[in-house]
Amino acid sequence: MADRPVTQLDKSDVLAGLFAVWDSIDALLDGLPEGDWLAATPLPGWDVKAVVSHVIGTESFLAGIAAPQPDIDVSALDHVRNDIGVMNECWVRHLSGESGAEVFGRFRDITNNRRKALTSMSEGEWNAVSPTPVGPESYGRFMRVRTFDCWMHEQDIREALSRPSSDAELDGIAAELSLDEIAATMGYVVGKRGKAPDGSRILFELTGPVARNICVSVDGRAQLVDDFGGQEPTATIRLDGVQFTRLSGGRSMSPARAQDLELGGDNVVATRVVENLNFVI
Repeated sequence: MADRPVTQLDKSDVLAGLFAVWDSIDALLDGLPEGDWLAATPLPGWDVKAVVSHVIGTESFLAGIAAPQPDIDVSALDHVRNDIGVMNECWVRHLSGESGAEVFGRFRDITNNRRKALTSMSEGEWNAVSPTPVGPESYGRFMRVRTFDCWMHEQDIREALSRPSSDAELDGIAAELSLDEIAATMGYVVGKRGKAPDGSRILFELTGPVARNICVSVDGRAQLVDDFGGQEPTATIRLDGVQFTRLSGGRSMSPARAQDLELGGDNVVATRVVENLNFVI
Protein backbone atom coordinates (compact mmCIF):
# COMPACT_ATOMS: atom_id res chain seq x y z
CA MET A 1 0.00 0.00 0.00
CA ALA A 2 3.06 2.26 0.18
CA ASP A 3 2.56 3.50 -3.39
CA ARG A 4 -1.11 4.35 -2.87
CA PRO A 5 -1.74 7.99 -3.77
CA VAL A 6 -2.28 10.28 -0.80
CA THR A 7 -5.43 12.39 -0.75
CA GLN A 8 -4.70 16.12 -0.56
CA LEU A 9 -7.68 18.19 0.55
CA ASP A 10 -8.27 21.90 0.93
CA LYS A 11 -7.71 22.74 4.59
CA SER A 12 -10.25 25.57 4.76
CA ASP A 13 -12.99 23.43 3.19
CA VAL A 14 -12.48 20.46 5.51
CA LEU A 15 -12.20 22.61 8.63
CA ALA A 16 -15.34 24.54 7.63
CA GLY A 17 -17.21 21.22 7.55
CA LEU A 18 -15.72 19.87 10.78
CA PHE A 19 -16.35 23.08 12.70
CA ALA A 20 -19.89 23.32 11.28
CA VAL A 21 -20.79 19.87 12.60
CA TRP A 22 -19.28 20.68 16.01
CA ASP A 23 -21.44 23.83 16.03
CA SER A 24 -24.54 21.75 15.21
CA ILE A 25 -23.82 19.25 18.01
CA ASP A 26 -23.16 22.15 20.40
CA ALA A 27 -26.54 23.67 19.54
CA LEU A 28 -28.27 20.33 20.10
CA LEU A 29 -26.67 19.85 23.52
CA ASP A 30 -26.96 23.41 24.84
CA GLY A 31 -29.56 23.37 27.62
CA LEU A 32 -30.46 19.71 27.00
CA PRO A 33 -32.47 18.33 29.95
CA GLU A 34 -30.54 15.78 32.01
CA GLY A 35 -32.97 12.98 31.12
CA ASP A 36 -32.37 13.49 27.40
CA TRP A 37 -28.67 12.73 27.83
CA LEU A 38 -29.76 9.17 28.64
CA ALA A 39 -31.88 8.76 25.49
CA ALA A 40 -30.90 5.63 23.52
CA THR A 41 -29.20 6.21 20.16
CA PRO A 42 -29.16 3.82 17.17
CA LEU A 43 -25.75 2.58 18.39
CA PRO A 44 -25.92 -0.53 20.64
CA GLY A 45 -25.26 0.25 24.29
CA TRP A 46 -24.79 3.99 23.75
CA ASP A 47 -27.04 6.82 24.90
CA VAL A 48 -26.55 10.48 23.93
CA LYS A 49 -23.98 10.98 26.70
CA ALA A 50 -21.98 7.99 25.45
CA VAL A 51 -21.92 9.31 21.89
CA VAL A 52 -20.71 12.73 23.05
CA SER A 53 -18.16 11.05 25.34
CA HIS A 54 -16.84 9.13 22.31
CA VAL A 55 -16.40 12.37 20.33
CA ILE A 56 -14.62 13.92 23.35
CA GLY A 57 -12.40 10.85 23.61
CA THR A 58 -11.33 10.84 19.98
CA GLU A 59 -10.56 14.57 19.96
CA SER A 60 -8.69 14.16 23.27
CA PHE A 61 -6.61 11.37 21.70
CA LEU A 62 -5.79 13.66 18.77
CA ALA A 63 -4.80 16.37 21.26
CA GLY A 64 -2.37 13.95 22.91
CA ILE A 65 -4.50 13.19 25.98
CA ALA A 66 -4.34 9.54 27.07
CA ALA A 67 -7.54 7.54 27.53
CA PRO A 68 -8.57 6.99 31.17
CA GLN A 69 -8.19 3.54 32.70
CA PRO A 70 -11.47 1.60 32.62
CA ASP A 71 -13.08 0.10 35.70
CA ILE A 72 -13.78 -3.20 33.90
CA ASP A 73 -12.44 -5.21 30.97
CA VAL A 74 -14.24 -3.23 28.28
CA SER A 75 -13.02 -5.61 25.54
CA ALA A 76 -15.49 -8.18 26.89
CA LEU A 77 -18.51 -5.95 26.14
CA ASP A 78 -20.68 -7.23 23.27
CA HIS A 79 -20.47 -4.06 21.19
CA VAL A 80 -16.67 -3.67 21.54
CA ARG A 81 -14.96 -5.39 18.60
CA ASN A 82 -11.41 -3.98 18.38
CA ASP A 83 -8.75 -1.73 19.95
CA ILE A 84 -10.45 1.46 18.77
CA GLY A 85 -13.67 0.22 20.38
CA VAL A 86 -11.74 -0.37 23.62
CA MET A 87 -10.44 3.22 23.61
CA ASN A 88 -13.92 4.56 22.87
CA GLU A 89 -15.45 2.60 25.73
CA CYS A 90 -12.79 3.81 28.21
CA TRP A 91 -14.00 7.36 27.67
CA VAL A 92 -17.67 6.37 27.65
CA ARG A 93 -17.37 4.64 31.02
CA HIS A 94 -15.14 7.35 32.48
CA LEU A 95 -17.66 10.11 31.73
CA SER A 96 -20.85 8.12 32.39
CA GLY A 97 -20.97 9.30 36.01
CA GLU A 98 -20.75 12.98 35.09
CA SER A 99 -23.81 15.13 34.53
CA GLY A 100 -24.85 16.10 31.03
CA ALA A 101 -23.82 19.69 31.75
CA GLU A 102 -20.33 18.53 32.78
CA VAL A 103 -19.95 16.40 29.67
CA PHE A 104 -21.16 19.34 27.56
CA GLY A 105 -18.49 21.53 29.17
CA ARG A 106 -15.84 18.96 28.27
CA PHE A 107 -17.14 18.82 24.69
CA ARG A 108 -16.84 22.59 24.37
CA ASP A 109 -13.37 22.66 25.93
CA ILE A 110 -11.86 19.95 23.73
CA THR A 111 -13.44 21.17 20.49
CA ASN A 112 -12.26 24.73 21.22
CA ASN A 113 -8.78 23.33 21.88
CA ARG A 114 -8.87 21.37 18.62
CA ARG A 115 -10.20 24.33 16.59
CA LYS A 116 -7.17 26.38 17.62
CA ALA A 117 -4.71 23.55 16.93
CA LEU A 118 -6.19 22.75 13.52
CA THR A 119 -6.49 26.38 12.44
CA SER A 120 -2.82 27.05 13.25
CA MET A 121 -1.60 23.88 11.49
CA SER A 122 0.74 24.51 8.55
CA GLU A 123 0.00 23.22 5.04
CA GLY A 124 2.96 20.87 5.39
CA GLU A 125 1.51 19.35 8.57
CA TRP A 126 -1.94 19.18 6.97
CA ASN A 127 -0.64 17.23 3.97
CA ALA A 128 1.81 15.05 5.91
CA VAL A 129 1.14 11.30 5.85
CA SER A 130 0.17 9.70 9.16
CA PRO A 131 -1.70 6.62 10.41
CA THR A 132 -5.46 7.10 9.98
CA PRO A 133 -8.59 4.89 10.20
CA VAL A 134 -8.32 4.46 6.41
CA GLY A 135 -4.62 3.53 6.38
CA PRO A 136 -1.59 5.80 5.83
CA GLU A 137 -3.08 9.06 4.58
CA SER A 138 -2.75 12.82 4.80
CA TYR A 139 -3.78 14.49 8.03
CA GLY A 140 -6.32 16.39 5.94
CA ARG A 141 -7.96 13.12 4.89
CA PHE A 142 -8.01 12.10 8.56
CA MET A 143 -9.91 15.30 9.34
CA ARG A 144 -12.42 14.51 6.59
CA VAL A 145 -12.91 11.14 8.29
CA ARG A 146 -13.45 13.08 11.54
CA THR A 147 -16.05 15.27 9.80
CA PHE A 148 -17.86 12.14 8.59
CA ASP A 149 -17.69 10.50 12.02
CA CYS A 150 -18.93 13.58 13.88
CA TRP A 151 -21.67 14.22 11.30
CA MET A 152 -22.89 10.64 11.62
CA HIS A 153 -22.92 11.03 15.41
CA GLU A 154 -24.88 14.29 15.08
CA GLN A 155 -27.53 12.29 13.21
CA ASP A 156 -27.41 9.58 15.95
CA ILE A 157 -28.06 12.24 18.60
CA ARG A 158 -30.84 13.80 16.53
CA GLU A 159 -32.52 10.43 16.13
CA ALA A 160 -32.30 9.77 19.88
CA LEU A 161 -33.89 13.16 20.60
CA SER A 162 -36.48 12.94 17.78
CA ARG A 163 -35.01 16.11 16.28
CA PRO A 164 -34.05 15.00 12.76
CA SER A 165 -32.13 17.36 10.48
CA SER A 166 -34.28 19.42 8.14
CA ASP A 167 -33.53 19.38 4.42
CA ALA A 168 -31.97 22.84 4.81
CA GLU A 169 -29.71 21.62 7.63
CA LEU A 170 -28.60 18.67 5.49
CA ASP A 171 -27.67 20.94 2.58
CA GLY A 172 -24.25 21.93 3.84
CA ILE A 173 -20.53 21.28 3.61
CA ALA A 174 -20.44 18.75 6.49
CA ALA A 175 -22.88 16.44 4.69
CA GLU A 176 -20.99 16.95 1.41
CA LEU A 177 -17.65 16.01 2.98
CA SER A 178 -19.24 13.03 4.73
CA LEU A 179 -20.58 11.79 1.40
CA ASP A 180 -17.15 12.36 -0.18
CA GLU A 181 -15.64 10.13 2.51
CA ILE A 182 -18.26 7.41 2.04
CA ALA A 183 -17.92 7.56 -1.76
CA ALA A 184 -14.16 7.03 -1.43
CA THR A 185 -14.83 3.62 0.16
CA MET A 186 -17.37 2.41 -2.39
CA GLY A 187 -14.82 0.64 -4.59
CA TYR A 188 -13.92 -1.52 -1.58
CA VAL A 189 -17.60 -2.01 -0.68
CA VAL A 190 -18.65 -3.02 -4.20
CA GLY A 191 -15.61 -5.16 -5.02
CA LYS A 192 -14.44 -6.75 -1.78
CA ARG A 193 -17.63 -6.80 0.30
CA GLY A 194 -20.31 -6.91 -2.40
CA LYS A 195 -18.22 -9.18 -4.66
CA ALA A 196 -19.55 -7.54 -7.83
CA PRO A 197 -18.13 -9.50 -10.79
CA ASP A 198 -15.74 -8.11 -13.38
CA GLY A 199 -17.52 -5.89 -15.87
CA SER A 200 -20.03 -4.60 -13.32
CA ARG A 201 -21.03 -0.95 -13.36
CA ILE A 202 -22.83 -0.02 -10.16
CA LEU A 203 -24.72 3.26 -9.97
CA PHE A 204 -25.85 4.65 -6.62
CA GLU A 205 -28.59 7.25 -7.24
CA LEU A 206 -28.92 9.24 -4.02
CA THR A 207 -31.99 11.44 -3.71
CA GLY A 208 -33.14 14.19 -1.35
CA PRO A 209 -30.97 17.00 0.10
CA VAL A 210 -27.91 14.72 0.24
CA ALA A 211 -28.15 13.90 -3.47
CA ARG A 212 -25.40 12.49 -5.67
CA ASN A 213 -24.69 9.86 -8.29
CA ILE A 214 -21.85 7.54 -7.25
CA CYS A 215 -20.42 5.33 -10.00
CA VAL A 216 -18.28 2.26 -9.34
CA SER A 217 -16.78 0.29 -12.23
CA VAL A 218 -15.28 -3.17 -11.84
CA ASP A 219 -12.47 -3.64 -14.35
CA GLY A 220 -10.00 -6.03 -12.75
CA ARG A 221 -10.66 -4.16 -9.54
CA ALA A 222 -13.59 -2.05 -8.41
CA GLN A 223 -13.01 1.68 -8.35
CA LEU A 224 -14.87 4.95 -8.12
CA VAL A 225 -15.27 6.62 -11.52
CA ASP A 226 -16.82 9.90 -12.68
CA ASP A 227 -19.09 8.10 -15.16
CA PHE A 228 -19.37 4.93 -17.23
CA GLY A 229 -18.20 6.48 -20.50
CA GLY A 230 -21.62 6.32 -22.11
CA GLN A 231 -22.33 2.73 -21.06
CA GLU A 232 -25.38 1.84 -19.01
CA PRO A 233 -25.00 0.66 -15.40
CA THR A 234 -25.36 -3.09 -14.88
CA ALA A 235 -27.04 -2.47 -11.49
CA THR A 236 -28.68 0.59 -9.98
CA ILE A 237 -29.33 1.30 -6.30
CA ARG A 238 -31.64 4.26 -5.67
CA LEU A 239 -32.44 5.64 -2.20
CA ASP A 240 -32.50 8.77 -0.05
CA GLY A 241 -28.96 10.07 0.49
CA VAL A 242 -29.28 10.23 4.27
CA GLN A 243 -30.50 6.63 4.37
CA PHE A 244 -27.48 5.66 2.27
CA THR A 245 -25.19 7.21 4.89
CA ARG A 246 -27.04 5.35 7.65
CA LEU A 247 -26.60 1.98 5.95
CA SER A 248 -22.96 2.75 5.10
CA GLY A 249 -22.35 3.55 8.76
CA GLY A 250 -23.89 0.33 10.03
CA ARG A 251 -27.10 1.97 11.29
CA SER A 252 -30.68 1.12 10.48
CA MET A 253 -32.60 3.52 8.26
CA SER A 254 -33.90 6.69 9.89
CA PRO A 255 -37.67 6.68 10.52
CA ALA A 256 -37.68 10.42 9.72
CA ARG A 257 -36.99 9.97 6.00
CA ALA A 258 -38.32 7.95 3.06
CA GLN A 259 -37.15 4.35 3.29
CA ASP A 260 -37.77 3.46 -0.36
CA LEU A 261 -35.02 1.33 -1.86
CA GLU A 262 -35.23 0.75 -5.61
CA LEU A 263 -32.93 -1.77 -7.28
CA GLY A 264 -32.48 -2.00 -11.05
CA GLY A 265 -30.55 -4.18 -13.46
CA ASP A 266 -28.76 -7.13 -11.86
CA ASN A 267 -30.81 -7.43 -8.66
CA VAL A 268 -28.65 -10.21 -7.23
CA VAL A 269 -25.51 -8.05 -7.31
CA ALA A 270 -27.39 -4.92 -6.23
CA THR A 271 -28.88 -6.76 -3.25
CA ARG A 272 -25.49 -8.15 -2.22
CA VAL A 273 -23.94 -4.66 -2.38
CA VAL A 274 -26.74 -3.16 -0.27
CA GLU A 275 -26.38 -5.95 2.31
CA ASN A 276 -22.66 -5.17 2.58
CA LEU A 277 -22.72 -1.36 2.59
CA ASN A 278 -21.51 -1.07 6.18
CA PHE A 279 -17.77 -0.32 6.12
CA VAL A 280 -17.20 1.36 9.49
CA ILE A 281 -14.93 -0.11 12.13
